[in-house]
Amino acid sequence: MVIISAVFKLTRPLNCLIGGLSILIAAIVAGIDSSWDKVGFAVLSGIFITAGANSINDWFDLDIDRINRPDRVLPQGLISTKTALGAAIILFACGIIISIFINFYAIIITVLSSIVLLLYSAFLKRQVLWGNITVSFMTALAFIYGALAAGNIGGGVVPALLAFQFHLGREIIKDMEDMEGDKKQGAKTLPIVHGEIVTKVVVTIVFALLIGFSFVPYVLQIYNLLYLITVVIGVDFVLLSVSFLLWKNSTERRLNLYSTILKIDMLIGLLAIYVGK
Repeated sequence: MVIISAVFKLTRPLNCLIGGLSILIAAIVAGIDSSWDKVGFAVLSGIFITAGANSINDWFDLDIDRINRPDRVLPQGLISTKTALGAAIILFACGIIISIFINFYAIIITVLSSIVLLLYSAFLKRQVLWGNITVSFMTALAFIYGALAAGNIGGGVVPALLAFQFHLGREIIKDMEDMEGDKKQGAKTLPIVHGEIVTKVVVTIVFALLIGFSFVPYVLQIYNLLYLITVVIGVDFVLLSVSFLLWKNSTERRLNLYSTILKIDMLIGLLAIYVGK
């Protein structure tokens, strides 16, 4: 039971839940022209792929996490690295196998996603912006995946664009938080290479563009007034606040708080898209 509990924690359940909800909401917003079974398979598949990605990421990042995230499963020694690697392989495999019940394109997406996420953890994560872009793209792809399962892939484009910008800003903030451990491991993230001031400017610009783009779906009558109200109050206001606070206080503890706030705010963003239809 201890090992099972540790593996469950390794997968970062909240992240997996958000990934599954993203796929489900994308399917609902797109309009389910196919069966609910396929949507269910897509949600389950996405959860497994996300769990595998989180597990393999921690496996590669053990040395860094000993500095940046000592409370995580592997640095605490709750399970062995061999168990973590085995769990990651099994989780990725489950995600790919489940996608077989959706369609051929879903299989391609899950296989390619698994490969990209592996490359991210092994190499891309430690490169200037490439790691941030990869994670943001994969998050956005969840909406495309959900819309594909629903039978209307075009319905996932707008949520995907919103998700990409949101996660890009958050991932860069996380790089600022992880600077100490990343430096010791020779990572070349944006704050390490170009400094905190440039990084703050980039985050501010990304969030400013996202706030501006958040009005577009309403202006184009893709989403309704309820979407606009929810996104302005629940998302845009938070982005403005985090951007302001980032310039005022960027200690590691505060950066962790901003990252956590943004993670929770993802759920508000999903709600805005859901009510928008």
